[in-house]
Amino acid sequence: MTFELFVFYVFSAILVFAAAMVITRRNPVHSTLFLVLAFFTSAAIWLLAEAEFLAIVLVLVYVGAVMVLFLFVVMMLDIDIATLRAGFVRNLPLAILIALAMAVEIFLVIGSGGFGGERYAEVMAHTAEYDNTAALGSVLYTEYMYPFEIAAVILLVAIIAAIGLTMRRRPETKYQDPSRQVRVKKGADRISVLKMDVED
Repeated sequence: MTFELFVFYVFSAILVFAAAMVITRRNPVHSTLFLVLAFFTSAAIWLLAEAEFLAIVLVLVYVGAVMVLFLFVVMMLDIDIATLRAGFVRNLPLAILIALAMAVEIFLVIGSGGFGGERYAEVMAHTAEYDNTAALGSVLYTEYMYPFEIAAVILLVAIIAAIGLTMRRRPETKYQDPSRQVRVKKGADRISVLKMDVED
């Protein structure tokens, strides 16, 4: 076993562990932090696959921006953990059925030799001057331009929905009405300051 293969197995084990923690933790903040760990580990695996640009984008965009947004939304939504736990138990049989179906599909694909090396061309070795960022950009903005734009629109809708969820009105929260503040009258609605003589 080579060192690269050993590192790949280590990062894969950490990634599977972090993904399992994301869906099994009761605290949503803990789940979000384990998702950050999963993103970092995925970035390390992409570095092993010589996809440096994708690894950096995963860390900067997803961990640095999207996950921060998720974390703030989770903290501001004041999620009822008891309700979520009840829904988890109620939907557990369906979740187990879907998980078993996915596992069967994975084993069928692997067992049929769908990922055998003989079916695919060997990965080309590139020189140190090779720029995978330029190659990725060339394919992304020509061949996959429409899926890229659709993904951008979906992310925009998700951001707007997250903002809408955090801006909901809660009965226990006090709000200021600027229109009422600017309509106050000088004499009746404000506090009168009295000038009093100071005693020696």
